[in-house]
Amino acid sequence: MNKVLRRSRDDQWIAGVMGGLADYLGIGSGKLRLIFVIVSCLSAAFPGIFVYLILWFLIPKQ
Repeated sequence: MNKVLRRSRDDQWIAGVMGGLADYLGIGSGKLRLIFVIVSCLSAAFPGIFVYLILWFLIPKQ
């Protein structure tokens, strides 16, 4: 069965990006959100808000 990356309608805080990624990767959405925030705070060269916005526009809604 092929997995399809989609933004989540059920597990969303803003746009469902992290919920969709968590479902696609098979991990908890809370854990993925925490990892994303930590990596975004520690990485000055790759701001998380821009990554989130790009994913928001690239990943289709469920």
